[in-house]
Amino acid sequence: MEAISNYFEKGLVLIIADLLSLITVSSCLVIKVPQINTLRANKSSQGISVIGLCLELFSYTVMMSYNYSSGYEFLSYMEYPILLIQEYALIYYTFLYQDLLGLRTQLITVLYAIVAALIYFKLFPILLLKFLVPFCTPIGATSKILQLLQILRTKDASSVSRTTWALSAFTNFTRIYTVFVQSNDLMLLSNFLISTFLSSSVFAAACVYKSKQVKAD
Repeated sequence: MEAISNYFEKGLVLIIADLLSLITVSSCLVIKVPQINTLRANKSSQGISVIGLCLELFSYTVMMSYNYSSGYEFLSYMEYPILLIQEYALIYYTFLYQDLLGLRTQLITVLYAIVAALIYFKLFPILLLKFLVPFCTPIGATSKILQLLQILRTKDASSVSRTTWALSAFTNFTRIYTVFVQSNDLMLLSNFLISTFLSSSVFAAACVYKSKQVKAD
């Protein structure tokens, strides 16, 4: 009871932040599952930007590593390891259906695993992570812009999951509040603001072209 009492002494603002963090993490448990299931059902990754996925992977990896190495509260970035696991599966199926699982991809995967191990054991320079974090906003934004352009260029959203992009917009939006009240990290805030807008744009484009395909059918 004393622990509960001490927790509520944090204040309403921080309690709401914790609740939003839990909602965000819960959403992230399944955020990319609809997209993965769509690819597996269609056995096609038509309309999915490979470069966009790789940029998104880079952004997620750096952001998680920065938060982890900076010693921030785990709840404030818990979605990143969850997202990364799903991102690996999404990249695998996208590469599989586009015949991109060659030797070069395997070598890059090994290199990525080595860097990830160095970060986990805190052997990776924190200064380099701090240098890379500001690039995550434009890189993450670029990944979403590429996906948006892919849909607009092909006029095909058959392999794009609207549920995934709706959840992406929602979770980014909730993180604006949690980061503001917990760390007020301007780099993180700008990243989530831009991500919310672009994820919403991809969701809107997917809705438009899926509805057109239904009418055409």
